[in-house]
Amino acid sequence: MLKKDNLEVKGLWDSPLDPVEHAVISQALMAAGKEMGVKLIRSSYSNIVREAQDASAALFDREGRVIAQAELIPMQLGPMSDIFRACADVVSPDALREGDFYINNDPYGGGQHLQDVFIFSPVFIDNELVGFAGTVSHHLDLGGGNPGLSPDAVDVHAEGIIFPPSVYNFERDWNGGPLERLVAANIRVPHQTIGDFYAQFAANAIGGERIKQLCGKYGVSSVTRSMAELIDYSERRFRAALRDVPDGEYFGEDAIDDDGISDDPLVVKAKVTISGDSVDVDFAGTCSQVQRNLNCPWSSTISATLAAIKAVLTSADIPFNEGMKSAVTVRAPEGCLVNPIYPAPVRARMLSAYRCFDAVLKALAQAVPNKVIAGGNDSTHSMAISHLEGSRYKVYLEIFGGGYGASPRVDGCDAVDSTLSNCTNVPVEAMDMDFDHFQIEAYELVADSCGHGQQRGGLALMRRYRILKDGTNFARYSDRVKIAPFGLFGGTDGECSYCKLTRDGQTQSIPSKGQFDLRAGDVLTLYTAGGGGYGPVDQRKSGAIAHDIREGYVSEQVAREIYGRTG
Repeated sequence: MLKKDNLEVKGLWDSPLDPVEHAVISQALMAAGKEMGVKLIRSSYSNIVREAQDASAALFDREGRVIAQAELIPMQLGPMSDIFRACADVVSPDALREGDFYINNDPYGGGQHLQDVFIFSPVFIDNELVGFAGTVSHHLDLGGGNPGLSPDAVDVHAEGIIFPPSVYNFERDWNGGPLERLVAANIRVPHQTIGDFYAQFAANAIGGERIKQLCGKYGVSSVTRSMAELIDYSERRFRAALRDVPDGEYFGEDAIDDDGISDDPLVVKAKVTISGDSVDVDFAGTCSQVQRNLNCPWSSTISATLAAIKAVLTSADIPFNEGMKSAVTVRAPEGCLVNPIYPAPVRARMLSAYRCFDAVLKALAQAVPNKVIAGGNDSTHSMAISHLEGSRYKVYLEIFGGGYGASPRVDGCDAVDSTLSNCTNVPVEAMDMDFDHFQIEAYELVADSCGHGQQRGGLALMRRYRILKDGTNFARYSDRVKIAPFGLFGGTDGECSYCKLTRDGQTQSIPSKGQFDLRAGDVLTLYTAGGGGYGPVDQRKSGAIAHDIREGYVSEQVAREIYGRTG
């Protein structure tokens, strides 16, 4: 049944919702969300958005509830309505006018980390607010203490510009206006960063235009009601899926290697309670927030939790919108790693978010073992290689994938980004065009890096860089260097990640978190982590073992050691 209290527009419930018309409108809304994502990527200037696709887009109803979204970055999409509401609490949507937009990147004001800037543009029909188009991009540089990454930031202010939840007008404040000039004056690569902001506005314009076209063809009443029904549909489907999961309390735990200062692991604990058609996730027992930038702001914790639950407990054809969130409650003690207190730095919050994801995954493995996957790379191996020549910065930033965890049915994917990030790689050709302070010498899969089992995990990747200019800055944050991706139900763990620097013929390990000065001739080599295996190794089919050896994924020696056979 449709919920009348979900709509505040009078007169919309006078006639039944036509099911055929709703099917057309709802599919058009979802297509529009995907089109926004394509527009955003193709219009962007920086390699992190244009090539790696670290951005997302969504459509919202007039109350800021997610209706439809692009299939891009799960981490950015889950809490978009919460980030919207933080803006709406400052200025009511009813007070907005044509050309206004909400903006927010404040981790302590509903946002995630500073680099992810959320922009929401209202959509009006005859001066009546009918919805919003929203986008988020990971911006290559927003100031802060170090180009691209600031692993040594002492607080959130050292990580870049903060846009608190607020409202501006595009023509007055942005389009050559004071806000645009202020931002451009405080960043190292204004051409790329300002260009990416314009790409967000362009994508929002596309989403708004598609809503207007639907309203022009079917009427505001039908479009608005279809929005509400799409939310209700997802909620009904999701709650039905939850009722198939055994009730109970399930526990999971994972950990970050360290905080880059001490060697102590940072433990994340999750208790998942399934009760009928609802689920409660409590992160009590998680370690306290830390001095380094690994703290996970609350909206990121919610997003990681929702992503794990959606991936495991529902089918892929259930639209991810506001309806799914209504059945999920997430809690965490204030001041812990996954619910930090201002002004703790949060730039590397994805590392903690992945531990939330994995802790929930391990808990759900006890309830639905045939629906989970083993641990994977599950880390943002973020790297920035920057150089200042004269007055111009060149900032290369990339987020690397690795091996996916194996599932009960198939092997893990090789060398792909992890579940929450979903970024693509930056092609070597694109780097050659944009950067002259380094070059790529090798890029390949890492043989024998996978965990083994009935299904093997995915292979890690390796990239080797030769530094071409003195005065090059290198910064990174990474994980899975000490604690390996976990195997499940008899599967073995994947191999760990590591990074090496070769200088003057001497090779040394590079810490997983920090920044370093490089000079011409240095060679930097990054290895990501492999995925864990699923199921007993003695149940792997001989044909699969032989195929892995033939393709060079697994060596004969390792096959004999693990499986006792080569086919």
